[in-house]
Amino acid sequence: MQRYLMSVATGSFALAFAGCINEEATTQGKDEDIQVSQTQQGVTAIGDPLPGTDPDKFAEAKANFAAEEDITDGLGPVFNEKACGNCHGIPVIGGSGNQIERRYGSIQNGVFFAYDQAPENEGGTLRQLFSNGTYVNPATGVSCTIPVEKEPATATVHNVGRRTLPLFGLGLVDALPDITFDIIAALEPAAQRGIVLRAVPQFPDPRDPNQSFTAKRVARFGIKNQQTNLQSFSGDAYINEMGISTQSCVRGVSVTAFATDNQSNNAAPKAGCNGGDLAPQQPDGSLTDDAVGPCVVNGQAITAVQDDLDNFRFFMEHEAPPPAGPIDPVSAVVGPVVFASVGCGNCHLQSAFVTPAHPFNGVPGNMSFFPFSDFLVHDMGSLGDGIGNTGDTVAQTRLMRTAPLWGARFNTQFLHDGRAKTVRDAILAHDGQGRAARNAFASLDSLSQFFLLQYVNSL
Repeated sequence: MQRYLMSVATGSFALAFAGCINEEATTQGKDEDIQVSQTQQGVTAIGDPLPGTDPDKFAEAKANFAAEEDITDGLGPVFNEKACGNCHGIPVIGGSGNQIERRYGSIQNGVFFAYDQAPENEGGTLRQLFSNGTYVNPATGVSCTIPVEKEPATATVHNVGRRTLPLFGLGLVDALPDITFDIIAALEPAAQRGIVLRAVPQFPDPRDPNQSFTAKRVARFGIKNQQTNLQSFSGDAYINEMGISTQSCVRGVSVTAFATDNQSNNAAPKAGCNGGDLAPQQPDGSLTDDAVGPCVVNGQAITAVQDDLDNFRFFMEHEAPPPAGPIDPVSAVVGPVVFASVGCGNCHLQSAFVTPAHPFNGVPGNMSFFPFSDFLVHDMGSLGDGIGNTGDTVAQTRLMRTAPLWGARFNTQFLHDGRAKTVRDAILAHDGQGRAARNAFASLDSLSQFFLLQYVNSL
């Protein structure tokens, strides 16, 4: 069995790459290492918490994650779903989903425009699919109508789909130090080398002394690595997918990145409509649905994460990786060899990641895990979704994060937009830096393809 074994931990880095190992004793030793790492996960069923997780807090956070919001909670005025769990529910809470959100943009003189700036400030790139419709504000007696969003007439990048991604094991990824990803990029073949994106966190995780409102961190979450940590991921999803605005505090600084409701991109709510929902206004008169209050009290800097965001983050970071699935003995030996030989492993790493000894977020230390991703972005050519930030080049809009393959057998659709219904279809749709692996897979005989697919569906 061919394995690429890599350990990455804070302070020391051991990287060992094995070729095709035929000697029985050597192979046995590598397999034992792998089995120990998988056993350390302590996971028997999909959706289990990580070992050592407080079961009561996990259950509470999971219930909050699954709970539906309504207009009195601040849902909307425009949104894509009423609960996190409504999207992340396949095969269990925290998994993937069948929902496909919709994006748009335009290319102007070879540069991407995201409709997030004047004069055409029309909702950024996300077209929320639902609105609060017509309702009466009981406090004012005003009848309010929130129209469903429309794609701007001048858009040239149309109706781009993005599927709901599974969240399993992401707390382990969040715990990894930035240098992990720099090393991965340096070791990848030049033709498939990924790009390490860095950004200042929208919501620095207050538990990590290395995160702040000024220091950049490696982005690792989202279809295009839009987010640097699970704290920001939580706030961004709450405001953009459900329309719930929040305010928190980090070391005395107010986090306002998610404190403004998204209005319909074709009509703002009229006076007396409470900003488009029926959540109580905050004492300062703002329309933030849920706030933690002042961030400095009696001269003392306060750190306080809004309750829902704290629960969402806890649930995501403590949901364990998927357990390994069943696989026949021949596919278990041949599958990983074929996977590596066609180049899939250049981006979907067959390597062990290892958490630091003392992770800032409370996940297990020195834990090995196998996500089968480099968590970097790659130019995917025609498979890229064409969406970017205002000012991006067309090449930048083609950058997509390598999707983790662990738990692939639980997905009902694949690729960023769900167009592929099987792993085979997903491989054959690869382009750009994934084209060579696609072509190599397509040239395999049917039995070799079978072994590779069996392997992927066991991860």
